[in-house]
Amino acid sequence: MSPSLEVKEYLATAAPIAKVPNFAFAFDIDGVLYRSGTVIPGAKEALRYLYDNNIPFILLTNSGGKHESDRVLELSKKFGVSISEENFVQSHTPFKTLAEGSGSLADKTILVAGGDEGKCRVVAEQYGFKSVVTPGDLLIGHPEIWPFNQVFTMDYYRGHTRTLPCRINFEDSSKSLQIHAIFVFSSPRDWGLDTQVIVDVLTSRQGILGTRSVKNGDTSLANNGWQQDGQPTLYFSHSDLEWSTSYNIPRFGLGAFESCLEGVWSNLTDGQKLKRIAIGKPAFGTYDFAEKHLIKYRNELLGRRAGKKQSSPPLQRVFMVGDNPQSDIAGANNFNSPRGVDWTSILVNTGVHTTGSVPAHIPDVNVDDVLGAVKWALKQQGWIGLED
Repeated sequence: MSPSLEVKEYLATAAPIAKVPNFAFAFDIDGVLYRSGTVIPGAKEALRYLYDNNIPFILLTNSGGKHESDRVLELSKKFGVSISEENFVQSHTPFKTLAEGSGSLADKTILVAGGDEGKCRVVAEQYGFKSVVTPGDLLIGHPEIWPFNQVFTMDYYRGHTRTLPCRINFEDSSKSLQIHAIFVFSSPRDWGLDTQVIVDVLTSRQGILGTRSVKNGDTSLANNGWQQDGQPTLYFSHSDLEWSTSYNIPRFGLGAFESCLEGVWSNLTDGQKLKRIAIGKPAFGTYDFAEKHLIKYRNELLGRRAGKKQSSPPLQRVFMVGDNPQSDIAGANNFNSPRGVDWTSILVNTGVHTTGSVPAHIPDVNVDDVLGAVKWALKQQGWIGLED
């Protein structure tokens, strides 16, 4: 794919190839680079310039539902530049670390919720988890678990569910299915079923389905006994309440499901806290993971450019370009890099943020679009190219 005339003109004034950038970029995707599959004007030009000038960047998104290898192929075609797993981090990418090293959950039975059909199960298996159960598996194995299912719903689930590794045994809990962790990979499609199943696990004894913990409601215990009996940890890949789609007003995202689940939990437990771990932007852990990912990618990129493996000058600054003040901007503003890297937040007006409104978290700068963001950042760094 050859660059457009506009890009060729940019490249004519591009920075010298020998110049080593001490900065990099992190881009959100939805509402920044594209919107409901349609590339936002200027996005291709921005990425092409960075790619051709060996300026490192990663795509840091709260979206998910597919394996990274599948997403980068789609994105490379969409933007006309090479995107790899090395410079791509989506909301559930850090989950793969829980299938590695000491304390690994790889051989444990986990519950995976969210996403289209059984795609998130496949992603979890590609991450290394060997025994993955979905709410759909439980519904088909035990239809009574969610009495409000309809015929069309059952037909939908039969197309991608699997036989349970162990059935729910109401008579002998020692022989019943036990869940060791709950992962909500992406926005669920059946909120009612997923809510019921997750609550069943969180109110059980040690994650054993078909049981109820005797500690639930015990006021002598912390959190009145709720989630105090060896129940598994609940993980959310992110907590974005809204996201940008083809509709002119943002739509509910995974954070909306999390809020609804929290409301049900509060009513069930008389106001007790729902214990869970949410990663994704704006969580510190996600930005820390992304920074380490970016530094590794940057070292490899600049080393390849020099024709050999070598260490690069330290990364000093990352420009986070996002459309969501609650995740992209809040995360960059609050992230205190353990490696001393300065994160600068840039808010664009092509997604969740409404032009003219005051964002909940104030960015370092607010620009029209991603091309404007890259131009502003390059100017801040004294980098020649992409001038207005």
